[in-house]
Amino acid sequence: MTPNKPAPKTVMLDTLLTGRAVPFSRPGSLSAIGKTPVNGPLQITVTGLHSDEQGDLRVHGGVEKAIHHYPREHYLAWQQELGEHALLAEPGAFGENFSASGWTENTVCLGDRVRAGTALLEVSQGRMPCWKLSDRFGVADMALRVQQSGRTGWYYRVLEPGVVQARQPLELEARPHPEWPLARLSAVLFSKDVDLQVLCDCLALPLASSWRRTLERRLEKRQVEDWNPRLLGPVARGSE
Repeated sequence: MTPNKPAPKTVMLDTLLTGRAVPFSRPGSLSAIGKTPVNGPLQITVTGLHSDEQGDLRVHGGVEKAIHHYPREHYLAWQQELGEHALLAEPGAFGENFSASGWTENTVCLGDRVRAGTALLEVSQGRMPCWKLSDRFGVADMALRVQQSGRTGWYYRVLEPGVVQARQPLELEARPHPEWPLARLSAVLFSKDVDLQVLCDCLALPLASSWRRTLERRLEKRQVEDWNPRLLGPVARGSE
């Protein structure tokens, strides 16, 4: 078997996107999932891109999910799966801040340190998709599809604030955990199996606090948590 070609250490940040929190699809909900491109330089602080917002800070944003990166090459896979969809015509369909080709969940590892402009970022966790993706696409099980496909994208925390703009390189500067690509870690998180040794191996990693709590509870209770509140949302959940 021919081995996979190694991912490049540098990729181009094709599109930089931000969004404002606005009323969303369900009563009382807000979301900034609708991102639009920014052409000029943007300041990166410890909480993300200047002028970018999140609709629900309990589950989005914050220092461990400051910037969301979504691989541009996934769009072709989604077009093949969903057919022609207006959201897939341009970057930003998944609420991402960074759109680039060349890196995916199979080649990016937990803890990777990435230079973006003058800022230094660290890969903190993959995305745990929620019901807002389903509502945004008008596909009832879109969040579940994203989870099952592994095409989730990932988040960065900000180690060194700085300035970034589109058409600048993203450069991998350090990889402390090469044995833990995000696809491997997400496969554990999204598995219905409870493998105690694997959970212990994961908990030895520098996990984001939300992932650590999830896996610690799973280890303690010896069972996988209920995903329905996240995947289906409050209205769908209440109507079961």
